[in-house]
Amino acid sequence: MSRLLIVAVAFASFGLVGGGPEPGKQVEQQFVSQANPKLHAGYQLFLPKAYRAGGKKWPLILFLHGSGERGTNLDLVKVHGPPKIVDKKPDFPFIVVSPQCPRGQWWDNKVLIALLDDVIAKYAVNTDQIYLTGLSMGGFGTWSLAAAHPERFAAIVPICGGGDPEDADKLKILPIWVFHGEKDRGVPIARSREMVSAIRKSGGTVKFTSYPKLGHNCWTVTYDNPVLYTWLLKQSLAARRKKSGR
Repeated sequence: MSRLLIVAVAFASFGLVGGGPEPGKQVEQQFVSQANPKLHAGYQLFLPKAYRAGGKKWPLILFLHGSGERGTNLDLVKVHGPPKIVDKKPDFPFIVVSPQCPRGQWWDNKVLIALLDDVIAKYAVNTDQIYLTGLSMGGFGTWSLAAAHPERFAAIVPICGGGDPEDADKLKILPIWVFHGEKDRGVPIARSREMVSAIRKSGGTVKFTSYPKLGHNCWTVTYDNPVLYTWLLKQSLAARRKKSGR
């Protein structure tokens, strides 16, 4: 095989998945912003089994883990939520991006948006259907990132987290589904209730599911429910613009 052909094959292979994982498998990735190297993160990336570069664009879930999964071991990110699910469901119909927060730190909105932009630039992402969700610390991160960039997300799903009720006017344009266990001792359900109340008072529409018998871990039953993903796929930026008359 000629050197030229070898190079061509190498580039074709790279282009198949944009240098990322084989479709249907989740792999560890490292992101460093070219514009600002201080913005960096390790993350798990999953592409659906039917993903093909140059083919259809796919909806994307950005998942934020809880405080217990912080660090440098990216296997921890797969303990809960969508990154756990996709290891067993190669046909999961979303691109899933699951960054890891460094030990002792909190979610950084600048890092998350830079990472999201990088993934969009490299892969076939349907930017009309980007969804944000997280649990516990990631639930707080979901509220914070959505308030900072409500125009980027088609819907958000904060689980057993909390936010700033002063952000209600920014969040009211978003389709939101909130989940919390009523027996939660880690993050009181009042933190979710105050966000739901504030957004509704601002004119927003929020779905709120509380689990009377569950404590802090209400995310397992939530992420295992296929109804959640059916609901997500019905949400899009185009539908939101149409609803608002824009």
